[in-house]
Amino acid sequence: MDFTDQQIDRYARHLVLPEIGEDGQHRLLGSSVLVVGAGGLGSPLLSYLAAAGVGRLGVVDDDRVDLSNLQRQVIHGTGDVGRPKVDSAAARLRALNPEIAVETHDRRVTRDGLLELIGQYDLVADGSDNFATRYLLNDASYLAGRTLLSAAIMRFDGQLATFKAHLPDARGGGPCYRCVFGAQPADPKQSCADVGVLAMLPGVMGTLQATEVAKELLGVGDSLSGRLLLYDALATGFRSIRTRRDPACPLCGEAPSIRSLDDVSYGDTDPLCVA
Repeated sequence: MDFTDQQIDRYARHLVLPEIGEDGQHRLLGSSVLVVGAGGLGSPLLSYLAAAGVGRLGVVDDDRVDLSNLQRQVIHGTGDVGRPKVDSAAARLRALNPEIAVETHDRRVTRDGLLELIGQYDLVADGSDNFATRYLLNDASYLAGRTLLSAAIMRFDGQLATFKAHLPDARGGGPCYRCVFGAQPADPKQSCADVGVLAMLPGVMGTLQATEVAKELLGVGDSLSGRLLLYDALATGFRSIRTRRDPACPLCGEAPSIRSLDDVSYGDTDPLCVA
């Protein structure tokens, strides 16, 4: 498929990169990503994936824009207050790049239909702020055979990891979320609404998340699979921690007990929260 003149102009800075070029840009245009959360992390994540030409973006969120969101959720504007976040985000993304397809899913993330939804996309990016959602997405992505990019933020700290436990180590696989963080906490920890978050922090972590998504789609660079990236905004410092598969992991270990989403209680009554 040849590029149009407009596409050559739009993606010119990609086309001259040897690591991307025409083949890589075609790959991005033919790729699809499911983004969970159109909030603080989802704002830069969705914006940069759309700008880069990822051909099909799914946006999952059941929330409405609130004035308190606008301190950091920059994909929305003051005029969007009260509007479904998926609609506000989709309008912005379509204005940014009308060539791509934006699919909205105004719903909570529960096990119902989740495997089917994830199966429609090449990769999952998690921008939620809820342990029930994170564990559910981890398990569903593994069972659906999809790579999961998970970011989290609180106060002045952020973390990011890529989970490809569905792949063997020889093909770049690694631990799942459960391997790294253990069992789902019985009592949820405090959220950003309780302790606050620096306005710029989700911009940093969401942009890093978008970068790692693009690398996975393109198959370039070093994957974050098997590593946990930590960012301290106050110290302006990054740390990378090596992580390993847990042989006793109930999902991806040697004797798994989680073979379907019905085998676990996630606390589905909790709403999807985004940072």
